[in-house]
Amino acid sequence: MRFVDEYRDAELARGLGTQIAALAEAGHHYKIMEVCGGHTHTIYKHGIEAHLPETVELVHGPGCPVCVIPMGRVDDGIAIAKRPNVIFTCFGDMMRVPGGDGSLLDAKAEGADVRFVYSPLDALKIARENPDREVVFYAIGFETTAPSTALTLMRAKQDDIRNFSVMCNHVTIVPPLKALLESPDLRLDAFIGPGHVSTVVGCRPYEFIPRDYGQPVVVAGFEPLDLLQSIFMIMRQLSEGRAEVENQYGRVVFWEGNPR
Repeated sequence: MRFVDEYRDAELARGLGTQIAALAEAGHHYKIMEVCGGHTHTIYKHGIEAHLPETVELVHGPGCPVCVIPMGRVDDGIAIAKRPNVIFTCFGDMMRVPGGDGSLLDAKAEGADVRFVYSPLDALKIARENPDREVVFYAIGFETTAPSTALTLMRAKQDDIRNFSVMCNHVTIVPPLKALLESPDLRLDAFIGPGHVSTVVGCRPYEFIPRDYGQPVVVAGFEPLDLLQSIFMIMRQLSEGRAEVENQYGRVVFWEGNPR
């Protein structure tokens, strides 16, 4: 497929694996964390680890906002969903996430009007169609999904839809990274920076990692060669004694992000 095949070339992948192995210092075990769920998917789907030497380990980070949402926020959502006259909407992957006493799917089975939607605009449409009921959208996600929630709220205000509200559970990427770096039980050498989040925020938010913690960060794309090249760039930094933020995903990600 044009524009995709060149990022999946097996010969180039083997070549990058050889270069990564050449940079690995004997006797040192490297731990590199990817913090994007899309990267984790690519690693498993395309067998990225098979191209790496045994001394280079990929550690899977908190890339899924559904997985890191506090249990109490799930319980709060369930409590709202059970209120009379409420239509509670959320993304499908939130339905089965357990709270302290069941899930949204359990609440639905018990009679709550819980519906999954594909976007917050779908929830707004439900509010238009049910003007006599309060429609709540359970907003989750990193910086990538926050703009769609904001757009929906702007549309609701513009159209004077008063029976629509948002339970906001959006999170930003920097606090989890800081928590990981401050953990005494986790030793990492470097980070593969998230691709989708970085299309929004750019590369600058990660500058504190090399500055304050002395660890390289390379923002990467989602194809196999993107990830292998980002690992090579990290290993090159480590072998040269550098710690910087670099952007492998330059065809999409800009240093200052997307100001629009």
